Amino acid sequence: MTQQINEELFKKSIFVLLKETFDKGDGIYLDQGTSLEETLALLSAAEASRPIRESGTSIASHVYHLLFYVRILNDYMDGKWHEKVDWPGSWARKIVSENEWDALRKQLKNDYDALLKHLESFTDWNDERRLGGALGILAHSAYHLGAIRQILRVIKK
Repeated sequence: MTQQINEELFKKSIFVLLKETFDKGDGIYLDQGTSLEETLALLSAAEASRPIRESGTSIASHVYHLLFYVRILNDYMDGKWHEKVDWPGSWARKIVSENEWDALRKQLKNDYDALLKHLESFTDWNDERRLGGALGILAHSAYHLGAIRQILRVIKK
């Protein structure tokens, strides 16, 4: 006998976890105050632009890549696929000015809000692209949040 996952329960759970990752850490799986928005708000552009080793990535690089990924997966969940996805190019930006850093954080917030609206519009989650895309965004974003927080520990020393 096959059991179905309750779509409302799944939707509620994915939204809670996305909020924890992007918006506000409530202690479900992150310490309070450690979401992406809360973490990035603590950083200047100079700190966000500083890699922990010469050939390493900066926090700004992680945020640019994360924006790129969210946009690609948002399209994927609608059945669109970009033939030529420039994954290496999503890491190209390493240094940001204060204005660029402010704009980048604002863009992350805007893209996150758009993602939530997009996910909220789904009336049927019984679709591999939607289910996989939402889980992919959650896992990928949580990974990059962890990487950002590790870089932060080094640059704040």
